[in-house]
Amino acid sequence: MNQAVRHGERTTLVGLEAIRLAAETLRGVTIRSPLVGFGPTAQRRFLKAESLQPIGAFKLRGAYVAVASLPPEVRARGVITYSSGNHAQGVARAARLLGASAVIVMPFDAPRIKRERVEADGAEVVIVGTASDERQRVAESIAAERSLAIIPPFDDDRIIAGQGTIGLELVEDLEDLAVVLVPIGGGGLASGVAAAVKNLRPGTRVIGVEPELGADARDSLARGEIVRWPSELVSRTIADGTRTQALGSRTFAHLQAYLDGIVTVSETEIAAGVRLAAERSRLVVEPSGALSIAAMAFHGAEFGLAGVEGSVVAVVSGGNVDPERYREYLAAPIPEEG
Repeated sequence: MNQAVRHGERTTLVGLEAIRLAAETLRGVTIRSPLVGFGPTAQRRFLKAESLQPIGAFKLRGAYVAVASLPPEVRARGVITYSSGNHAQGVARAARLLGASAVIVMPFDAPRIKRERVEADGAEVVIVGTASDERQRVAESIAAERSLAIIPPFDDDRIIAGQGTIGLELVEDLEDLAVVLVPIGGGGLASGVAAAVKNLRPGTRVIGVEPELGADARDSLARGEIVRWPSELVSRTIADGTRTQALGSRTFAHLQAYLDGIVTVSETEIAAGVRLAAERSRLVVEPSGALSIAAMAFHGAEFGLAGVEGSVVAVVSGGNVDPERYREYLAAPIPEEG
């Protein structure tokens, strides 16, 4: 059993057994997302294209594992979650596939395409303000009133295990895996990927990537305690999937134990990452998914990319982007790479 020590107490972490069981649960539900080349072949730079999952994002992995784990009588009462978009889609799709009803609490500024896809899977949508705290509060209230099971967006071991299946695939597909770059919002994706990779390949570095306008995880790891950012600050970033105000206690523990560092990227670099994904890898990527691409393209010096021997992978978390905004990103300026 993997454990981390924090404030004198031992915290049990999600281990390989749980992640492997999650992979079995997901068999036939999610795809083994491909590794798409990014730049010259000799450089061995790849994008892990989670944007090609059935819902256009990695979130189906954790959401399906969590909903599938519910006892039948609990699942029959329905599920509820709170999300700005991709987790909302994951829960809506998982609920439909498993025969459950779903309620999704979303902010009014969530991308229209994400809300439409949630509704297309038959979920009931409740619209609230932009603060992630408000979304959670409303969801918990509705859950209590209607006896619904809450499927948290990130701070849950079932979610972390589901997202960790990405790390399993990376290790199995690349014998020379040297560096993994992974976006951080609430930390579920980075926690799961890092747990899988570090337990199987301890020498592989796992680097988290955040927007400069929402760098609460960077601050939390630097201070050794969870730091909360105000909603009006995190809502400024175009990477809407990372507008979470703070890590959860479970994700914080995993990132403390496994992450090798965090890189922050600017809004200009995020938009450029969307464009580079299209031009170099022929992938449609949303801003949140472009965080890791931006780090690979513009911040390699920060984690010694030039001296790396082996494969470097940027996890592309999603590709659900409004067409109108996408056209703007395709015209974004490209900063000097480094």
